[in-house]
Amino acid sequence: MALEKVISLENAYIGVDNHLILEDVNLSVEQGEFVYVIGRVGSGKTSLIKTLNAELPLMQGRGMVCGYMLEELKRKEVPLLRRKLGIVFQDFKLLIDRTVDSNLEFALKATGWKDKEEIKDQIAEVLEKVDLGYKGYKMPHQLSGGEQQRVVIARALLNEPEIILADEPTGNLDPATSKDIMEILMEISQGGKAVMMATHNYNLIKKFPSRTLKCEGGKLVGANLSEAEFDRLIQNE
Repeated sequence: MALEKVISLENAYIGVDNHLILEDVNLSVEQGEFVYVIGRVGSGKTSLIKTLNAELPLMQGRGMVCGYMLEELKRKEVPLLRRKLGIVFQDFKLLIDRTVDSNLEFALKATGWKDKEEIKDQIAEVLEKVDLGYKGYKMPHQLSGGEQQRVVIARALLNEPEIILADEPTGNLDPATSKDIMEILMEISQGGKAVMMATHNYNLIKKFPSRTLKCEGGKLVGANLSEAEFDRLIQNE
């Protein structure tokens, strides 16, 4: 049985303020796929993710994300698309003046949740998934970097999205904590959600191999890297 396609780009041109960054992009991602996007700083990794999230408009071509056509997307439809996406940032973007539970409650209310019991149950469920079921009362500054990133992943899971878009989610974390975060993301993918992760941490790709795409020279291309190439990339980081 064929899996459902959740991302599709055809002859897509991606850029910022009429500055072209990636051209003629053709991409297809299915349910439950885990896809890495690698490339140098400024090569287009983040612009690609922002286009899929409708933060940047598609300059040219066709794009589909979770059934929404990017080139036809109306402003009022953007929040509906984003409810189907979970976003994980490198720098957490947690509200520092409220507890973990309150951070997650804020995110749920912002996306239309109203019933107090349902909100409470959903928060408990996503915190359990990231092994933080006992830390909802804590403030962000009382958590380690890895724990804060787990909260960010929990927040991304609140609306049971079809896709997780992760932009350098381990960029500020030590190797052991990065491995823990990767195990959570891989588990999410195995549960049927597509995960697209921009990264320059080649050690992680080597440890958790999966389909890899590369932004290079204004193109998005498949990257089947040999062990020697991985080692060279790791040494250059």
